[in-house]
Amino acid sequence: MTPAEYSAMTALMVETEAPVSDAPLYAPEDIGGGLLLLGLLLSPKPPKGR
Repeated sequence: MTPAEYSAMTALMVETEAPVSDAPLYAPEDIGGGLLLLGLLLSPKPPKGR
């Protein structure tokens, strides 16, 4: 492999992809915090000791 071929190959491997659109990406971890908070708010209260 020549140095020119090697540099061309490494440039293709390192080059980042251009974004197709600016739409927000789905991130499942974003909904986790809201579900946890909702679960805490809707959970039954512990029984009161007498």
